[in-house]
Amino acid sequence: MTATSPTPQPRLLARVPISVRWRDMDAMGHVNNAKYVSYLEEARVRWMQGVPGVSMSDRIAPVVAATNVNYRAPIVWPNDIVVELFVERLGNSSVTIGHRILDQKDERILYSDGNVVVVWMDTQTGRSAPLPDAIRAAAA
Repeated sequence: MTATSPTPQPRLLARVPISVRWRDMDAMGHVNNAKYVSYLEEARVRWMQGVPGVSMSDRIAPVVAATNVNYRAPIVWPNDIVVELFVERLGNSSVTIGHRILDQKDERILYSDGNVVVVWMDTQTGRSAPLPDAIRAAAA
């Protein structure tokens, strides 16, 4: 039998606590599926705002190219969650950000996981642009 090395853990970018709001609920008594995407957006924006040298209003700006959300368990109100973001892949003009939504009190409870591909683009030409050095450094 040969020994295998453990799979390296992805680089954690951020852990963002979020309080579930009553208005996030749907008629079924749990958080509406679209709100999960809002929680992910909130966490990504908070992370990016914390990266020195990055502005959301520069000519070269991030846009979401793809979103993958796996719904693992319903979130109910009242509740506090934490969104974890980590790097899955760094490209020339994009970063694939993995995510997990966990219960703040019991992080064994996984509400959601998946990833989002964020591409940097030139807002004047609509073409992709190189990943900013500050993002590459923060995500490497």
